[in-house]
Amino acid sequence: MKRRTFLKKSALGAAAMAGSFYMPAFGKQQKIKVGLIGAGWYGMVISEAALDVGGVEIVAVCDVDTEHLNNSASRLDELQGSRPQTFADYRDLLEVDGLEAVFIATPPQWHALQFIDACEKGLDIFLEKPLSYDPMEGVAMVEAAEKADNIVAIGFQRRHSAAFKHAQQFIQDGKAGEIHKVVAQIHYRANAGDTTIQDPPESLDWDAWCGPAPKLSYRPSIGHFNWRLEKEYGNGHLSDWGIHHIDIIRRTLGLSIPDRIHATGGIYALKDQITTPDTLNATMQFGDLPVVWQHRMWGSLEENPDYNNGIFYHGDKASLFVSDNRFITWQTGDENRKKEMQISTEGGMQQLHMKEFIDAVKSHDESGLSSKVQDAFLSSATVQLAAISYETGSVVEWDHQEKTIRNNPEAAALLKRDYRSPWQHPG
Repeated sequence: MKRRTFLKKSALGAAAMAGSFYMPAFGKQQKIKVGLIGAGWYGMVISEAALDVGGVEIVAVCDVDTEHLNNSASRLDELQGSRPQTFADYRDLLEVDGLEAVFIATPPQWHALQFIDACEKGLDIFLEKPLSYDPMEGVAMVEAAEKADNIVAIGFQRRHSAAFKHAQQFIQDGKAGEIHKVVAQIHYRANAGDTTIQDPPESLDWDAWCGPAPKLSYRPSIGHFNWRLEKEYGNGHLSDWGIHHIDIIRRTLGLSIPDRIHATGGIYALKDQITTPDTLNATMQFGDLPVVWQHRMWGSLEENPDYNNGIFYHGDKASLFVSDNRFITWQTGDENRKKEMQISTEGGMQQLHMKEFIDAVKSHDESGLSSKVQDAFLSSATVQLAAISYETGSVVEWDHQEKTIRNNPEAAALLKRDYRSPWQHPG
C-alpha cells in the first residue's frame, strides 16, 4: 500500500468513527477528472484511448496553439458529451478545481517542468516518453515523484505487446539459451518537412512552444510533429522511436542501464534538413552483454524489408526476431527452418496501457503499473547517453550511483542543458 493510501484510509476511518458516512475514493459512476497538457496528435491519441477505457472525464485542455486547443476541445466534447475548459498556460490548468490527474503529451523540452509542477500539486500523471530531455531533468523528476508519492505512468505502451511478451517468455524459459548479443533497429525514409524559415502560424505561440529550450527561428521542419529530428527539441530518432525497443530489451532481459556506450554516425543524406543523425550505430554495454542500436533514415529499405523495425536476440540455442506483432525464431543448427508467428495484441497496446494507469489511480495502488518513473529514467537516460556519445565522438562511461559520466568532462557537461530565461533547470 502506498503511503498516501494509508493516510487517506486512516482519515476516512476516523471520519467513520465520528459518525460520517464512508464513501470509496471512486464510486461506480464517478470519473477521474483529468487535464490534458499538449493537445496535438499524440495528446489526442492517449486521450481517446482513455475515453475508450472509460472512467475518466477530461475537464481541461492546455495547448500553446489555439487551433490545436479548439479542435481538441470540440473533439472531446463529441466523445464525452462535455466540453473541457481551455488554457494557453499549463500552470493555469493545474489550478482547476477538483483536478485529479494530468496527461502530459508535450515535446520533451517541456516534460520536466510540467511533470514536477504537477507532482507538487499532488496530481497523478500519465507522461509520454521519453521521461525527460536530459538525464539531470530525469533525476529531478524521479525525486519529485517519490516525494509526491503520486501515481505515475510513462508512455511505453509496447510493454503490452503480446509479441514482445511472448519473446520474453521464450527467453526466460531458456529456449534461446544464453543471450550473447542483441540488435535493435528501425530503418525508414524520413521526411524532414519544409525547412524554410518563416513566420509561425498565427495560431501558434512559438515562444511558449519552445519554452526552456533555445528559441530557434521557426520552420515547419522543427515545429509540430517534426520536432523529433531537431536536436534542441527531440534528440533524434533513437530518443523518439528507438527508445521503445531499448525499453523492451531492458524489460525482457532484466537490464538496468549500460555502464559503457559508444555511438557513431552522422548526417549524410539529410544534411541541412535535420540536426540529429540520419545514420547511427550505438553499442550499449550492459556488463558483458552488448546491445546494438542501428538506424538509417534514407535510401532503399528493400535490402531486408521484413526486418526494418524490430529486435534480434542472439542466443546460443536460437536467434529470434520480434516486432509489435511478429515473432520469428531460427534454431541453432537448423537455421533453414524459420518459424514465424503473427501475434496480435487483443485490446490494443495504447488502451491496455491507459487502463493500467486508470486502474492505478482509482485504487491508489501503483503495483500494477508496467512502466514506473524510476524504470522510465533508465530507458530514457540510456538513449540520452548514446546521444551524448555521438555528439562528443567519445566513449561514455556511466556511473549510476553518482549519476554522472566518468573521466569525460566534455560529455558530462551535456548531462544538463542550459535553460532559456526565465525558466530554471530543476536538476
